[in-house]
Amino acid sequence: MRIATLSALVTALVVALAGPASAGEKGGVKMPDSIEVAGKKLQLNGMGVREATWLDIDVYVAGLYVETVSSDAKELITSTQVKRLSLKFVRDVDKGDITDAWKSGFKKNATVKVDTLKASIDTLNGWMSGFKEGDTLVFTYVPEVGVSVDVKGKNMGTIKGDDFGRSLFAIWLGSSPPNGGLKKGLLGKHKKA
Repeated sequence: MRIATLSALVTALVVALAGPASAGEKGGVKMPDSIEVAGKKLQLNGMGVREATWLDIDVYVAGLYVETVSSDAKELITSTQVKRLSLKFVRDVDKGDITDAWKSGFKKNATVKVDTLKASIDTLNGWMSGFKEGDTLVFTYVPEVGVSVDVKGKNMGTIKGDDFGRSLFAIWLGSSPPNGGLKKGLLGKHKKA
């Protein structure tokens, strides 16, 4: 009788351990391993921390969700799959710092001439505000639809154009990301918190 009970407990433990992995965690921020967007199941590709200044001050934790997990940045930028980038701020950031970061990021990483994206970048920057610790900013790309932008849980609208979508995600995944550790994390190359 005791052997049967012990066997049942061991089996239950093995099944529990083989179940779904826990949510991703980075810099004290937890994100689910998967989400559903536009009728597609997206997996957490990776998480990274945006650090600023020479002091490496944490600004936000980002999580990249994609249909097909990959560590190939170019493939993730150019793929025609639904993808989402979720940012959770871990410190306060002024609106000017955010809009300057977008302008710089597009200038360094856009997949097309940045001048062709000016109206879209202006729209994005017009939707920005200052962010407080705990606030969120979410970019959701749906091919042939555009990028939906949610600021602090409120949908601001959708910016049309696949060129804009690719260029936006290239800010974090392109050749000149805000910081190297952030890009590596989003590519799943830093799995530990």
